[in-house]
Amino acid sequence: MVTVPAGSTLLLRCPGEQPLALIVLAEVSAAFLAELPPIPVLDPDGPGTRRFGILELVSSAGVTWVEAELRDGTLTLTGDPPTDVVQRRGATRRPGTYAATGTAQLNTEPGRRLVALSGHVEDVSTTGLLLRATPATSVHLPPNIVRTLLHISMPWGDMTATITTVDQRADHLRGTYEWLTPSDKAALETFCAAR
Repeated sequence: MVTVPAGSTLLLRCPGEQPLALIVLAEVSAAFLAELPPIPVLDPDGPGTRRFGILELVSSAGVTWVEAELRDGTLTLTGDPPTDVVQRRGATRRPGTYAATGTAQLNTEPGRRLVALSGHVEDVSTTGLLLRATPATSVHLPPNIVRTLLHISMPWGDMTATITTVDQRADHLRGTYEWLTPSDKAALETFCAAR
């Protein structure tokens, strides 16, 4: 079963435009990704406006990219259904906006260098997170980030974590926890289970 939960944020990338963050208004489900019904979203455009692009689809099955059309507050998957899922869900994710600052470690020639960054975590789970961040000197994250040390403002207080990069695109970085304090790990498990 594939479920796109209400309140989650999907990213639509249209040619020649900034990525558009769309909030899902009602949960949709289907047995397979290709069978998902149209997804109702909060549409920033007026009636009759159509947009086509690549949708970063975050569902209970994981994250994948599909062609989609946005029209009158409805996202419809178009084209061939995807055959892969970039990251499967091994743990329940909690969406939100949690302020984060930290240092990214880059794998560059001739060695590794560090870059300060800030932004926010868009979702967390007991196994990893999705970070939207920018370094102080650029509009996008530098390529080849291998590890990030983050200080994240969570509802129970500050959480410090070392993240190993799983996927990186423009200003988004998805990663798994390499290190968490035992108290943060316990608080995170309680927080993610309280859905």
